[in-house]
Amino acid sequence: MNDTTPQAEPSAPDTPDQDAQGEQAPRRAIKSFVVRAGRMGTGQIKALAELGPRFVLPFKPETLDCPAVFGRQAPVVLEIGFGMGGATAQIAQSLPDHDFIGCEVHEPGVGALLKLIGEQDIPNIRIFQHDAVEVLEHMIPPGSLAGIHIFFPDPWHKKRHNKRRLIQSPFVAKLVQHLRPGGYLHCATDWQPYAEQMLEVLSAEPLLENTASGFAEKPAYRPLTKFENRGLKLGHGVWDLVFRKR
Repeated sequence: MNDTTPQAEPSAPDTPDQDAQGEQAPRRAIKSFVVRAGRMGTGQIKALAELGPRFVLPFKPETLDCPAVFGRQAPVVLEIGFGMGGATAQIAQSLPDHDFIGCEVHEPGVGALLKLIGEQDIPNIRIFQHDAVEVLEHMIPPGSLAGIHIFFPDPWHKKRHNKRRLIQSPFVAKLVQHLRPGGYLHCATDWQPYAEQMLEVLSAEPLLENTASGFAEKPAYRPLTKFENRGLKLGHGVWDLVFRKR
């Protein structure tokens, strides 16, 4: 997810809150995003109108037929929260033998990725402008994904907001259900405390195994974003985690 623009940022479920009388409110369902407003450029608006019908898939509570959608049988990778889509487009071009499904509720981001798809003629991407959790639960068959990408989700820096982070044990357990054996989960963050939490949570999932002794080297397919490159020049770290389903 590109951090340089307003976006729909991933969020994890809150823990139960107590009301003024001390009664516990019901736990909210997992959501993969928090909606934030953003402006649409003319190019994004045009891409949505012209390319949206072909590349944006409607959410339906029924199993997605990926070979029919992409017109071929190929490994499928799901990306949760692709921001403005620049990295998604580059990865899809570098891995033409894979198909990519991106979930993003932020409309300018959807428009931006559609614009790139049109300009660069990228055939192996489809988009859901919908909550990734519902897409997973209702449309992605268990054990079907070759990989899942979650890049630079909202770190929720303040300690009292840490519970809102997307990478939590219940959500990871959901993700693993949809990976095929040997399928991978690749997360990346530029916030070290979140990286450490990710490593702890992913290491605790019994169906996952780390591909490295700790944090992984950046896989060649993940490009550096402008935001990330600027941070690296300033001495900021970026941490990648790549786990595989046993």
